[in-house]
Amino acid sequence: MFSLWNQFRWIDGLDIAIVAVAIYQIVLALRGTRAFQMLLGLGLLYLASWLSLRIGLVTVNWALSNLLAVWLLLVIILFQPELRRALASVGRRGSLLRTFWRYQEAHMIDEVVRAVTALAAKKVGAIMVLERDSRLSDIVDSGTPVDAVVSRRLLESIFYPYSPLHDGAVILSQDRIVAASCFLPLSINPDLPRDFGTRHRAAVGATEESDAIAVVVSEETGTISLVVGGEIAPNLDGTALRQHLSRLMGPPRRWSDRREAKAAVETSGGAK
Repeated sequence: MFSLWNQFRWIDGLDIAIVAVAIYQIVLALRGTRAFQMLLGLGLLYLASWLSLRIGLVTVNWALSNLLAVWLLLVIILFQPELRRALASVGRRGSLLRTFWRYQEAHMIDEVVRAVTALAAKKVGAIMVLERDSRLSDIVDSGTPVDAVVSRRLLESIFYPYSPLHDGAVILSQDRIVAASCFLPLSINPDLPRDFGTRHRAAVGATEESDAIAVVVSEETGTISLVVGGEIAPNLDGTALRQHLSRLMGPPRRWSDRREAKAAVETSGGAK
């Protein structure tokens, strides 16, 4: 044991640390997704393959090794969107790609603000949910996949009254429209105003248990509201919405940190 310790070099420690951090970041990004469950199964298969090799079960090891290759290929094919978003989330945490992600976030915010103000002027109801650190896999699965670059015209066309996707919410992540016509959980908060419609209650429900941001356009009044952390900032114009989104879509935050949400509500005069 001591001889092994004497042979341990600082570069070995660095090697282990890099691999550990990489695995931790990938697990953190995939946590809560279906791809994560598949990767857990892949890990168990790898462990079983290693054990079978150690104890001399040649046939079992051969079968498991071939199954591992097929399983890995299936994970990559079936969960390509989730894996791409997870790897993008890992990259966003690093400083080297921070400038690139800021550009993408700025583009997404600009397109969202332009679309929302146009929809509000026409009194077309809409609800858009911007994903941050918390994965919204269950909500995405409830809708129709889109996987397109965020653009004002596409967002407007989705919420056009005769569009087949206008019912439900649009989920945005990494400057892409991930899915449309998604179902959001309705909030059961008894303190919400009674005149709140389904869109506003759905926006509150989606943001109560995640760090997502929701933007709502009222079909009745054409007003714009921002919802984050269960807090509602109503009656925003395009300039105020852009300012709040730029601040909230900054570095990744924990969903429990609602100081930014409360600041947005206080400056707009909203209430929970």
